[in-house]
Amino acid sequence: MQKYTITALLANKSGVLTRISGLFARRCFNIESICACTTEDENFSRVTIVLSGDEHALSQVTKQLDKLIDVKKITLAEEHDSIFRELLLVKIRTAAETRGELLTLRDIYKAKIVDLSPTTAILELTGEPSKLDGFLRVVQPYGILEMARTGVTALSRGEKCLNDLVDYNELI
Repeated sequence: MQKYTITALLANKSGVLTRISGLFARRCFNIESICACTTEDENFSRVTIVLSGDEHALSQVTKQLDKLIDVKKITLAEEHDSIFRELLLVKIRTAAETRGELLTLRDIYKAKIVDLSPTTAILELTGEPSKLDGFLRVVQPYGILEMARTGVTALSRGEKCLNDLVDYNELI
């Protein structure tokens, strides 16, 4: 099963995200991650959805999203022309004797220690999802007590923008 990253520009209205997640649920498509935020224009929200499935599932989802009136633009974020990032907060069990190892891992992965107690440390790490996955594999032996990930967000490289080709007069 392949993963696809869909980015969409939505009207910034109440209930739009509920309709989108309902569309996925009705079609039995799995959302691996979803990240929604405001944009540079208060009339729009941006959503990044990572979908697992085949090309048929991708085609069906994009066709169904395109039918929703509040979805203004949909694109597929391709690996070769997009930047993908995610944020991870992870609470790790740490004893005094393993703190030196933790500092080394922090430096290798460019993580930040954002909280430290006598028995735990919370680290913050941003980067490509594969980098976060690798970091989690490395710190697993220390004991991951808790973690939270934001979900993937993506932007196209260069001049290409998601809000290109949006008719702003439609919103008035």
